Amino acid sequence: MKKYDAKSAPKPVGLYPHARKVGNLLFLSGIGPRDPETDGVPGLERSATGNYTSFDFEAQCHSVFQNVKRVLEDCGAKWSDLVDVTVFLTDMKRDFHTYNRVYAEYFKDNQPCRTTLGIDSLPTPIAIELKCIAVVEE
Repeated sequence: MKKYDAKSAPKPVGLYPHARKVGNLLFLSGIGPRDPETDGVPGLERSATGNYTSFDFEAQCHSVFQNVKRVLEDCGAKWSDLVDVTVFLTDMKRDFHTYNRVYAEYFKDNQPCRTTLGIDSLPTPIAIELKCIAVVEE
């Protein structure tokens, strides 16, 4: 069993690795849309008092997919190795249509199994998180 801390992805918000490889399976921890360089959330701006001044969910979708790609590549895997994706949305009614459209752009050639869950919140001010499993070469 090997653990991976991806250098090009945002740092985890807790004590866990970006991924663990067991046999030929690569399990990714929950990956969000935070920018790996600034730690900010793309598409989300807040005032000094903490209120949202702008929100772009589509920007978060693109960012989370890029972060998953970063982790996969740092682990020696490819986007096409993904076999299962679990998606957590904090506002299913508002965001599912946008998410589903952007997802189709990224997964037109590789269609892993997918589960989408609506949840109350995530540990940081993000609206989407992905949990993925890939099958990779031994």
